[in-house]
Amino acid sequence: MSLNTILNIATSGMMASQTGLRVVSDNIANINTPGYVRKTMAQSNLVSNGMGVGVNIDAIKRATDKFMAAASLNGASSAGKANAVATAMDNAQKLFGDPSAKTNYFSTLNDVYAAFSMAVDDPSSTLLRSSATTKLQDFLSESKRITSSLSGQIKDTDNRLGADVDRVNVLLKQIDDLNVDITRAKMAGADGTGSENIQSGLIDELSTYMNVQISDRANGGVTVRSAEGVSLAGSGAATLTYVQSGPANGYLTVTTANSGGEVMPLYVANGELQGLLELRNKELPYLSDQLGEFVTRAAEELNRASNASSSVPAPAVMNGKDTGLDATTAFSNFTGKTTIAITNAAGVIQKRVDIDFTAGTMTVDGLPGPAFTNANFTAQLNTALGGTATANFANGALSLNTAAPTNGVAIVDDATTPSTKAGKGFSQFFGLNDVIRSDGYSPYETGMTAADPSGFTPGQTLTLRLTDADGSRIRDVQVTIPAGTGTMQETIDALNSRNNGVGLFGSFALGPKGELSFTSNTASPVSLSVVADTTQRGVGGPSLSQLFGVGLSERSTRAGLFKVDPAMAADPSKLPFAKLNLAAAAGTPALAVGDGRGALALAKAGDVTTSFSAAGDIAGASKSVLNYGADFSGSIARKAAAATSRKEAAESVQTEVNAQRQSQEGVNLDEELVNLTTFQQAFNASARLIQATKDMFDVLTNIV
Repeated sequence: MSLNTILNIATSGMMASQTGLRVVSDNIANINTPGYVRKTMAQSNLVSNGMGVGVNIDAIKRATDKFMAAASLNGASSAGKANAVATAMDNAQKLFGDPSAKTNYFSTLNDVYAAFSMAVDDPSSTLLRSSATTKLQDFLSESKRITSSLSGQIKDTDNRLGADVDRVNVLLKQIDDLNVDITRAKMAGADGTGSENIQSGLIDELSTYMNVQISDRANGGVTVRSAEGVSLAGSGAATLTYVQSGPANGYLTVTTANSGGEVMPLYVANGELQGLLELRNKELPYLSDQLGEFVTRAAEELNRASNASSSVPAPAVMNGKDTGLDATTAFSNFTGKTTIAITNAAGVIQKRVDIDFTAGTMTVDGLPGPAFTNANFTAQLNTALGGTATANFANGALSLNTAAPTNGVAIVDDATTPSTKAGKGFSQFFGLNDVIRSDGYSPYETGMTAADPSGFTPGQTLTLRLTDADGSRIRDVQVTIPAGTGTMQETIDALNSRNNGVGLFGSFALGPKGELSFTSNTASPVSLSVVADTTQRGVGGPSLSQLFGVGLSERSTRAGLFKVDPAMAADPSKLPFAKLNLAAAAGTPALAVGDGRGALALAKAGDVTTSFSAAGDIAGASKSVLNYGADFSGSIARKAAAATSRKEAAESVQTEVNAQRQSQEGVNLDEELVNLTTFQQAFNASARLIQATKDMFDVLTNIV
């Protein structure tokens, strides 16, 4: 072996030791730097003609653990999703108050029933009447507040989704740009671990927003893909977009770097983005829908009691609600009997009209009156009233006005065969004596049949968005109101068309009370929302989605549309605390001042079994309003508690995985001190070898 070979061996060893010392120095200096992955130096023997001639530095690498890194990214995604959901559900639960406290939201309805109960023994008390209206206003005000707050949370979620998507786009661009630096360093044989550490930190942050797949590129750097394998970074950065079309479900799209601008839907299975999408498209609207169903049925039962009762004296004017229907459709499909009585200030009946909807006849003061059809009901009723009062139907609403301002109108159904349509009596269906009014059409039970005219103009359109169980958009379909005879069946057939409707994914059907519902027919559940609705029933009437409550966006705001009847709120003496006594002798009052039977019916409205429609993720059921409220309150608390538990579990897993990853990738001071000693000794050995080579060279020189 020549002296030059020995010198080269020693020099290469010294250079390797110096590089190793720099690696150790960097590791020790960054022992407390978050996200820093310790460096290692890979070296190999230089061999020439089968003989070692030195040492070669192959690369300076990070001591990464691919398995633990992947587990850490998954843990971050799960924690990001769980944290987003838990925070929102906790905030939502706080809106309703502590279920165990007497001041929670549901207790305000109990206070309403209690106030009506107290008025039973003294129905003429102005104080008790005022207390009842105040408690009712409190309940409806709280309902409106919670609905508004939940709507605000949905808007905040939209804003957060937009901000998160913007941040994801920045991260993808930075990750992709760092690939260039890493590749350049690798090709030049330089140390690229600094850029790799920065890139790793960006990937860790990205994983909190969405779950991603990471793979190494052959020439350095990484490729980032979505859960479905869509390239997000590595060969150019993709661009994500959050699409939110008005009240319809929001979704994510992606435009990859090499797609030529083609936009594709993006599926995100985990991370904060997925948590926010679940909140925006499902959890928060579900809560609002359930609240709307609860308030709707509570109002319905109170109105059922109020429409079966009357104030003393009876009101001179009865203005009904907007049914959204034309007169012919509104008066169709009634069965049974009802009585309209005109009373004087003393409560004595002045005119009595008994209506038999099944027979299509009227009886006036016990004598045969006019027959009627659905088309001429209002005109025939006016004939029967004989000028004592006037019936009018306009803009979907029925009204009754007495001729003399001292007279009043009282309505009561037959005790044996009461009038009924869509589960409501005549007065309640038209909302003639409602104690609670609404600006909407809930509970969307129109009483229509498939043979009734739809009332919508051919050519008008309704755009529906179909989404899967994860909230990802499947497609948007535009349904056009068909030309034809104009029946509801034709409209339903258009909605269910396999070509231009929802027929491939589910079907619409009209229920026994005239409610329109959608049922998914696929193996995995499909839900729908309304993107746009230009339909209108009649002139100035409701759209199809408003009339039938199609889509969560329509249903989820209804709890904030209720209010106490303005006339009763202004004058509590108009509360219907009495009942019309049709058995009263002629000339004697049929309405008595001390009658509290109406107040008793209002007090017991919460105990009456009623049919609740499916709302949110709660199936339809028959139970009392109070029982439904108790179940609803419990479900809110359980959802919030479950979300918190999932968050704590996800954070525990993330903490454990990160700790294990850190133990593999982090800097161990004892290990670095060993390496430091090793490289120092190797450096000294190489230095002594150089000194020995010099001494040998000097000896040879002296010999010569």
